[in-house]
Amino acid sequence: MENRFEKQQNFYPIGIEGQRKLANSTAAIIGCGALGSAAADTLARAGIGKLLLVDRDYVELSNLHRQPLYTEEDAREMVPKVEAAKKRLKSVNSRLEIETWMDHADAALIEQLAQKSDLLLDGTDNFETRLVINDASMKHQTPWIYGACVGSTSMVMPFLPEEGPCFRCLLPVIPSSAETCDTAGVIAPAVHLTAAFQCAEAMKWLTGNEKAVRTEMLRVDSWTNEQHSFGIRKMKRPDCPACGAKRTYPALNQSEETKAALLCGRDTIQLTPGSGRKLTLDDGEKIARKLELPQKRTPYFLQILTEESRIVLFKNGRLFFHGLQDVKQAMKLYNQLFG
Repeated sequence: MENRFEKQQNFYPIGIEGQRKLANSTAAIIGCGALGSAAADTLARAGIGKLLLVDRDYVELSNLHRQPLYTEEDAREMVPKVEAAKKRLKSVNSRLEIETWMDHADAALIEQLAQKSDLLLDGTDNFETRLVINDASMKHQTPWIYGACVGSTSMVMPFLPEEGPCFRCLLPVIPSSAETCDTAGVIAPAVHLTAAFQCAEAMKWLTGNEKAVRTEMLRVDSWTNEQHSFGIRKMKRPDCPACGAKRTYPALNQSEETKAALLCGRDTIQLTPGSGRKLTLDDGEKIARKLELPQKRTPYFLQILTEESRIVLFKNGRLFFHGLQDVKQAMKLYNQLFG
């Protein structure tokens, strides 16, 4: 065990001292899909001390071409991604500490992660959650590393509190709507390339090599071989509500209303009941029996089949409505079943 990191320690910028710092570090990975699972695998093998993993989903066959931590058995058993990831990562590095949350990464949870970790890694698929990560990062002075990939294109940028612009400053440049893995697909090399650059930046920061951290946004196309770096220093906004003079961190404001969202790359609506209401698996099972609907219960969720949708109710009350793309239709079905 003592020699397992010898080759990495022989890399002069890391050395024995850098390896020690890495072993004493904690990183939170928000989203354990493609980017998150690849990044978790890399950091676990590199010898990080602790990982905090968050993901709301379970493993499906369509994940396996690009998400390296999971297996066909995980997909057959519909194992939650954080549980499958934890099992695999512990088999890679038994000394690694892992905490998991099978939950939607909302503002309260991301703030908690920002306070418990030395670094946040972006494994998400939407701008809304990235804004929450950004605002929590700026508020709690915890760096985060943006990563995105679609098709064959990768984008990576570290955001360090009080150093240059934050992600919110760039919003006038980054489109509010763009291609997704649903419209443009995604190939595994783009995923692994993105995660590799994210992990390189993470290792620089966590081993004490702050001056080596990237200061320009990177864009790489692994299919066309194009590569560009974009300077963003001049994009800092003095009036930015996350890193400017008057900070309000708007993405951290929570709503008590039920929230609905279409999941990227899937015919699935996610509903998150407001804080005033929480459905239990027992509630769902009782309703399914009353309506004589086919159901399947696991330790993690309850699956209910209706004519319109395959519904998955998680232990924390969150729901997936598979086979739907219309939020209003999902809300209607939710109200019909659960009142």
